[in-house]
Amino acid sequence: MSGPTLRKRGGRFWLRVTEGMQINELWRQFSADARTSYRLYSQDVDAARGAGVPPARHFVAMARQFFWAFLEKLTPARRVLLLVAVVLLFFPGNELRWKIGSAEVGGYAPDLRLWGSILLLVLLLMEVGDRVVMKRDLQIAKEIQAWLLPAQPPAIPGLEIAFATRPANTVAGDYYDVFPRPGGSTYLMAVADVAGKSVPAAMLMATFQASLKTLSDTPGPLTELVARINRYACSNSQNGRRFTTAFIAEFDPATRALTYVNAGHNTPIVLRPSGAVERLDVGGMPLGILEAAPYQSATVTLNPGDWLIAFTDGVVEAENPAQQQYGEERLLTMARWGVNLAPSVLLGYLFADIDRFVANAAQHDDITCMLVKSSG
Repeated sequence: MSGPTLRKRGGRFWLRVTEGMQINELWRQFSADARTSYRLYSQDVDAARGAGVPPARHFVAMARQFFWAFLEKLTPARRVLLLVAVVLLFFPGNELRWKIGSAEVGGYAPDLRLWGSILLLVLLLMEVGDRVVMKRDLQIAKEIQAWLLPAQPPAIPGLEIAFATRPANTVAGDYYDVFPRPGGSTYLMAVADVAGKSVPAAMLMATFQASLKTLSDTPGPLTELVARINRYACSNSQNGRRFTTAFIAEFDPATRALTYVNAGHNTPIVLRPSGAVERLDVGGMPLGILEAAPYQSATVTLNPGDWLIAFTDGVVEAENPAQQQYGEERLLTMARWGVNLAPSVLLGYLFADIDRFVANAAQHDDITCMLVKSSG
């Protein structure tokens, strides 16, 4: 086989392995994966060194804790397989000689390191198999979750709306929606964040979405709707451990009045054309903690040129490699810079700015933002 053909096949092989990623991109991905794995195992490790404990002994204790933190993530059978494989790696083959009477006999002890490596490969294949199955199930869950979230905002007289979410994992615990309230001429807006991440949070997000859509059919003021959602959330929150923060608002296009309840959520912002900032903080505690929790509402008017910015904590708490947070001030700076843009355009610039700020640091939380611009 000629050299050019080998190089061509080698290039195709490398392209298939890397999916077209450059070396620097592969390194960033590896670094992010390594940091994520370290956080997974280090959460079970007590890194504090006691008074009078020598550094060497502390290092040994830390190594032992990390070893158990890793080992306990495996099933008992795989733990045994791993331990056997590690032990076999320390038994290289050696020539043996011994005497039987006056005669010297030679032999050879088999090199067990090969079998140790094979056992490690078998363990790796088993873990990869589990990961593939889990990834397939998560992909299905991601598709189902995408059906629950609106692809496009509805056309509301006097408003331009854009929203987007970026999960920290395959599925997210953040929720957003805008839809007409049944039986009336008003529209409901919601941005919510379930405590936690990944599959448990995504499942509770689905129950929140279902309760909001179902209970909004019942006539009544917004505070009663939120109270009913809270009572339902309390029945699914594991005694308050799986609570949900939410900003729920009702907009009347005829009067431009936005009535809202902030249930322990990050405070949304109304940015006026003058540059004045109004924070929407009236409401109550997060949903799912106390069944009889009271909720209050407040009303603001969205005049032409006003912006409503609602977001989850993943936006303002996004961290760069120096562990500095994106922060509300930088969010406001972007909003003031883009007041003359369409919400969809500004939202794209906002997510790009978050990416620039975060650089190659891992995303710790789901990121969701809704931008609403009041037009004439």
